[in-house]
Amino acid sequence: MRVSLAFGREGLELELPDGFEYQILEAKSIEPLANPGQVIAEALERPSAGPALKELAQGKTSAAISVCDITRPAPNPVVLPPLLRALEAAGIPRQGIRILIATGLHRPATGAEIRQIVGPETADRYQVLNHVARNLDEHRNLGTTKSGTPVYVDERFLSADLHLSLGFIEPHLMLGFSGGRKLVAPGLAGEPTIKELHSSRFMRDPRAREGSVWDNPLHAELLEISRMARHDFIVDVSLNRARQIVQVFSGEPEGAHAAGMRWVSSAHMQELNAPVDAVITTAAGYPLDLTFYQCVKGITAAAHLVRQGGRILLFGKCQEGVGGAEFAKMMREHNSVTGFLKAIDGAPVTVDQWQLEKLALSIAAKEVLYCVPGLPAEYHACLWGRGFVDPQTAMNSFCRGVKPGAKVAVIPEGPYVLAQVKA
Repeated sequence: MRVSLAFGREGLELELPDGFEYQILEAKSIEPLANPGQVIAEALERPSAGPALKELAQGKTSAAISVCDITRPAPNPVVLPPLLRALEAAGIPRQGIRILIATGLHRPATGAEIRQIVGPETADRYQVLNHVARNLDEHRNLGTTKSGTPVYVDERFLSADLHLSLGFIEPHLMLGFSGGRKLVAPGLAGEPTIKELHSSRFMRDPRAREGSVWDNPLHAELLEISRMARHDFIVDVSLNRARQIVQVFSGEPEGAHAAGMRWVSSAHMQELNAPVDAVITTAAGYPLDLTFYQCVKGITAAAHLVRQGGRILLFGKCQEGVGGAEFAKMMREHNSVTGFLKAIDGAPVTVDQWQLEKLALSIAAKEVLYCVPGLPAEYHACLWGRGFVDPQTAMNSFCRGVKPGAKVAVIPEGPYVLAQVKA
């Protein structure tokens, strides 16, 4: 059996050997909107929740728009033009509109990437700025949440009269779903806020997981921060396998995002009758598999489908290598799951430790193999499992030790597929 995996920009054709019972888990094929620009324009006038955008913009002279960075396939070039036209039609001048790239603690976007993120025409006509979480003097201290999280949000967002965000809704490894409140924090939050949101009190809570928000404490924390920042209006979309827009959710952030999450969950959920013996998965291809840091999401999204003692094989191109400097340093310093979890227990939070922490928690009592050709050779020894460069070699190694007739789930698009084992 041949299967097409999301891998880099080009994809990967892989031959699955006979002798196993395969279940292919794919995002359901949903037809794209025939005219997404028109649908978005209509959604601004008749939102999913709350008042229309023109009502909110009445009498205001400035607006700030938070958008996803280069690591997300958000269709900003499609969504931004009708939104910008609507803001100007409502009386907000072009020079009063700024677009902020919600990098969180990711690196700033380059000039070329900014044009890719927002579209060339928008980049030429509007002010587009990188958020830099480490520059705390560019943030406003809004106090603390009820649970004690210090709240710093980008001043350039807060100082505008109207606060908007554009995103898309997909499963998220710790937050349930992306989109909505995530474009405020961690997207535009300062480093102290981001560190606390990714601390062990959230990362080790079993409710902070993919596909669940209703009792997720991290989701509740981000909603509180979003309210503190006066998040006014969102435009979130759902995408199909070809990254085309299939649905639009707009309006008051909490209500519109909740509607979007319900729709995505019902439209995309895949179910297994019981845990499988092994999983072949991906990091969803470009841009999510640019770094090993992002590839972790492919494993965390699949690990709960595998029985204890089972095996996972991840395909991620990693053409930009490891990820941030702090993440790379932690990989080099910790050669075991248990050692890493013990080392960070009770210690101050280090930038990016949460990604390794989620990986460690996900793969306990599981064997993991990685086909990560772009990961520098010296880091293969730092993987909590075996690393490979050649896909077929990785596949052959994966098959050795998996018993004949074993149940194997194959997830060609990794974390973009919402899957669970039936209760």
